[in-house]
Amino acid sequence: MAQFIYGKNVVKQRILSHKKIHTLFLSQAHPAKEFIDLAKENHIPLRFLNDKELAKHEGAHQGVIAEIDDYRTYSLEEVLNELGEDATLVICDGLEDPHNLGAILRTADAAKVDAVIIPKHGSVTLNATVAKVSTGAIETVKTIMVTNLSMTIDTLKEHRFWIYGSEYTEQAVDYRSIRYSGRVALVIGSEGQGISRLVLKHCDQVVKLPMYGQVSSLNASVSAALLMYEVLNQRYPLK
Repeated sequence: MAQFIYGKNVVKQRILSHKKIHTLFLSQAHPAKEFIDLAKENHIPLRFLNDKELAKHEGAHQGVIAEIDDYRTYSLEEVLNELGEDATLVICDGLEDPHNLGAILRTADAAKVDAVIIPKHGSVTLNATVAKVSTGAIETVKTIMVTNLSMTIDTLKEHRFWIYGSEYTEQAVDYRSIRYSGRVALVIGSEGQGISRLVLKHCDQVVKLPMYGQVSSLNASVSAALLMYEVLNQRYPLK
């Protein structure tokens, strides 16, 4: 099944990654010369759309749209055998906002995260909005889709992963007090409910972000970014 990705950065990243594009659509009124050249260089079929045709696409397309196959997801087994002893994974438990997933993928790419895990049901999946917000990271960070997060965590533990859940509970410790060594998986909960009770029980340690102001929580993608960069900072400290 084909779908569309929108915007200059996302489409350019896909072209430069040599991923399949069925057709590249550009604005007839304001054609982007860079993309005309890229289409010719990479032998991508090119079509020009008028304003009425462009308006049928709801994404913020900037006059650049690409028709592609469905976004690739991976099984846990496909990725596990490729991971090193200092692998980092992010597990998203029930995220509903595609902007959060897109932002998490974007940060994951920057922070040397190996893959992001999402559940098959009850969660946002890879779509055009995720791709747009990720600014191309949807192409560079592997997304693992699983049926059961608790069973997935058990499998990760069998492969020597330590599981850290981000949740503000009485048992949680400051995320900066942890030494993130070896294989690490960071669990980020949903926007409204946080980490589900069953998944939380499977975490080795619950960590919290200190909150000194009047706001009681941070956006899911912001929390994820802070944790990813804490892991990165410990593994690659400033010299």
